[in-house]
Amino acid sequence: MAEGRRGLGRGLSALMGDIEEAPVAAAAAQTPGVHETPIELIQPNPDQPRRTFPDAEIDDLANSIREKGMLQPILVRPSPRVRGAFEIVAGERRWRAAQRAGLRVAPTIVRDLDDLQVLEVAIVENIQREDLNALEEALAYKQLIERFGRTQEAVATSVGKSRSHITNTLRLLQLPAAVQDHVMNGRLSAGHARAIAAADDPTALAERIVAAGMSVREAETLARKTPVAGRPDRKPKARGGKDADTAALENDLAEVLGLEVEITDTGGVGELRIRYATLEQLDDLCRRLTRAS
Repeated sequence: MAEGRRGLGRGLSALMGDIEEAPVAAAAAQTPGVHETPIELIQPNPDQPRRTFPDAEIDDLANSIREKGMLQPILVRPSPRVRGAFEIVAGERRWRAAQRAGLRVAPTIVRDLDDLQVLEVAIVENIQREDLNALEEALAYKQLIERFGRTQEAVATSVGKSRSHITNTLRLLQLPAAVQDHVMNGRLSAGHARAIAAADDPTALAERIVAAGMSVREAETLARKTPVAGRPDRKPKARGGKDADTAALENDLAEVLGLEVEITDTGGVGELRIRYATLEQLDDLCRRLTRAS
């Protein structure tokens, strides 16, 4: 089991048997490991990370299946709930489209997987296909941690993401319900959500961003101009006997970074301090410095 988990982040080839994406609906019998399974015996996974399946997307795929057949089999396991049935591990979108296309059977690959492996594979498949929105991804990571006792480091390893990506994605679950709803339904991206996460009223900012159709960069600019709990308003002022040039430079940097900045200078030698109130602000600063370098 450990070997399979270490390989999940690199793809599904080990579980799918390295089967190429080829029209298999008409040639399943000649393809090792692929079976023709009656549609009615295939059941969705109740823990599927993806919660939204837009009708237009399913219709497009159904039309493609009618024309070309299914280009990739559905990965399933024997159902732990219904004898003789199979539960989808990866490929629910294809299964839905196959039903809509009127298929009576679908090509499947059957693997014996436990609940943890099923969830991990489902997450990886959806991430690789970019099928999950950021909130669905966050909820899936939360389930791995809370239901199966995985650490963030272990989740990062199993799905092939960095630890910081897991941490940042999970923070989206701390947003107000109204903001989460915008993310879940695609009106806001993860970038938008992170930009306003530290604001005093992220819900109000989210409404403004959605109404105006702002880009992530525009949302970041809006958030920097909005007071944040624990961060004083940045108004031009001289501090503690500092000369006007140093005070002006502090304020200029604070305006650009959206953070409180303090410069201590003695004869051309000194120290620059940047204060952040949340980890989101630190993450944003690191991204800016990395891009600048």
